[in-house]
Amino acid sequence: MSVINRAKLTPAQARALFRDGLATPTAGWSSGFTQANLIIVPKEQAFDVLLFAERNPKPCPILGVLEAGQTSGPLLVGGDIRTDVGRYTIYQNGVLVDEPTDLTDWWRDDLVTFIVGCSFTFESALQQAGIPIAHIEQGRNVPMYRTNRRCAPAGSMAGPLVVSMRPIAAERVADAARITARYPAVHGAPVHIGDPAELGIRDLARPDFGDPVAVADGFVPVFWACGVTPQAAVMESAPPLAIGHAPGHMLITDARDSDYLVP
Repeated sequence: MSVINRAKLTPAQARALFRDGLATPTAGWSSGFTQANLIIVPKEQAFDVLLFAERNPKPCPILGVLEAGQTSGPLLVGGDIRTDVGRYTIYQNGVLVDEPTDLTDWWRDDLVTFIVGCSFTFESALQQAGIPIAHIEQGRNVPMYRTNRRCAPAGSMAGPLVVSMRPIAAERVADAARITARYPAVHGAPVHIGDPAELGIRDLARPDFGDPVAVADGFVPVFWACGVTPQAAVMESAPPLAIGHAPGHMLITDARDSDYLVP
């Protein structure tokens, strides 16, 4: 993989690599194409997930839904949701029990897939504006944290807001907020800027998901709503079965980032 320019891969090429067993965080892959989170549940839990997303659109912006048993759709033409993500998470009664590289052994015909917007989508726009992305430059997975903010509950679903963090130079924070606000379908503007303690985050060096990144002098931690929020709700609400993507290991879709850019 070292000789392959990951940013230049088409979504279909990237998905083929994951289908063949590659498992790696996808920040910086397939530049210009939208990446997405997953939450997959049995049909009997699907309405609760849909209502949870409706009530919490900032962390849970739905880009598409695959009906029960469906494994492909317009966002991954020719793809297979069971194999085309690098790594998945399997929860039973709220407990993480497996992190497979495909869902063959877990798939059921009653499973409904929700494809949820991801903040990786606006990272290219930040980079084009001259705003570096620490986790890409440092070769890490983006750091993600549970917060003390509660999401609006829905049916059986309840849990905390999860955020991703990117250090931004103090003089560019306003630019980062303005740029990302133009992508409301993929989390949009930051939910918090500055002191992590206000979100209940005690130590930036100990994220709940992903990897820590160095925060250089003159940089400010900036927090965006994160599509891992439904998985945090699954851990708390403990449905019999739920499936997600391993944090940072996203579905690379055929949609373009520009599809979600608003004037």
